[in-house]
Amino acid sequence: MKQMLKPSTRLLWWLAILVGFAVLLGVLQSLGRGPTARLDDLFWALLCVIGGLAALDAFWLWRLASPRLRRHLPGSLALGRWSEVRIEIEHDWRRSVPLTLFDHGPEGLGNRFEVEQLPQEILLRKYRNAQWAYRLRPTRRGHFIFERIEIQLGSPLRLWLSRRYVAAPDTARVYPDFARLHNGQLLAVDNWLSQIGVRQRQRRGLGLEFNQLREFREGDSLRQIDWKATARQRSPIAREYQDERDQQIVFLLDCGRRMRSQDGDLTHFDHALNACLLLGYVALRQGDAVGVSTFAADQNRHVSPVKGAAQLNLLLNKVYDLSTTQHPADYSGAIRQLLVRQKRRALVVLITNLRDEDDEDLIGAVKQLSRHHRVLIASLREEVLDEQRRIPVQTWQQALDYCGTVDFLNARLALHERLIAHGIPVLDVRPKELGPQLVSRYLSWKKAGTL
Repeated sequence: MKQMLKPSTRLLWWLAILVGFAVLLGVLQSLGRGPTARLDDLFWALLCVIGGLAALDAFWLWRLASPRLRRHLPGSLALGRWSEVRIEIEHDWRRSVPLTLFDHGPEGLGNRFEVEQLPQEILLRKYRNAQWAYRLRPTRRGHFIFERIEIQLGSPLRLWLSRRYVAAPDTARVYPDFARLHNGQLLAVDNWLSQIGVRQRQRRGLGLEFNQLREFREGDSLRQIDWKATARQRSPIAREYQDERDQQIVFLLDCGRRMRSQDGDLTHFDHALNACLLLGYVALRQGDAVGVSTFAADQNRHVSPVKGAAQLNLLLNKVYDLSTTQHPADYSGAIRQLLVRQKRRALVVLITNLRDEDDEDLIGAVKQLSRHHRVLIASLREEVLDEQRRIPVQTWQQALDYCGTVDFLNARLALHERLIAHGIPVLDVRPKELGPQLVSRYLSWKKAGTL
């Protein structure tokens, strides 16, 4: 534990009074007026009294044991969501002591977290423990270590302040905002999907996977009748189908520099992570297997597609600390690696931010991928581009900005159209709309049996 003593405002005021008294005494002595001898004795008496009290006060504060602090920090935090952190304070002091407390995060809370109710001043009553709380909002994902808590104690005469750092090691993982669903806080998932714009479409056809035989019911199609079973039972028997549940979905997630763009509080990459986890959750509920593969320098990770609710935990723990790099995306290299890793046919969802300069390399690599897998490209579009097109053009600079935006969007649209012409579906969406759009497209393909 480190400790640093500093004078309080009260002590500084007393010292200022003594300095003023000394100046006045010097002026009187130089003028030869007033009872300077008595005033001189009074000054030294006051100086000795204040000095002695200050020394005793500092000695008492120096010897005072630090309180025992215990931080109750949630093991997992959701990006951009406020959470409560509680701190328990225990002590054995025989008198009340004022305390100012500030919790230090990793390299300072301000770099990665927003806080409310910090610092806070409380009065610790003698022989009584206390509990205190503040609010914390992560602004970055990852694994973070909280090492210490800063406290400031006041002396009995309020002449000194003791600044101390008490070790209180703790760790926290900041997950994507989708972690609130992982923690079970989202109960009505279907209603929530409906609220954010996901619409399930009616299924065409009868499905691809046979479920069971049952008695023919009113409303069944004649095509459902199993004539051999009907002949054996001498009563109409129908086949019952269900959605094919043995599908695999692999997210091919770009971690390159284009995904660093910021729309609102989240980057494009954070929006993409939330969308992947949302679709992964829905697909796992449908009985499909879900995996992820990321690509960029130093951010290459792969999780093979697996079924079951436990896969969502694995995905969250694999991607929660991912970050974007300054390097461009290597589509060809990422697709070559995926073809080696993923042998079975799957739905590959490539999430990136396309540019017109990606033309040749991207189209060739995606065509190679589409020979073995069903491919869907989700191309994120910056919201500032849509806003720029809506701004009325009144000045020369606004006209240049508008024309540049339109040219850029047209070139981007041309690339999308070339991909579509090669049989590769493309979603051109704003980041915050990515999740609902992916889920809607997946459910429509699932219902139509075209995955």
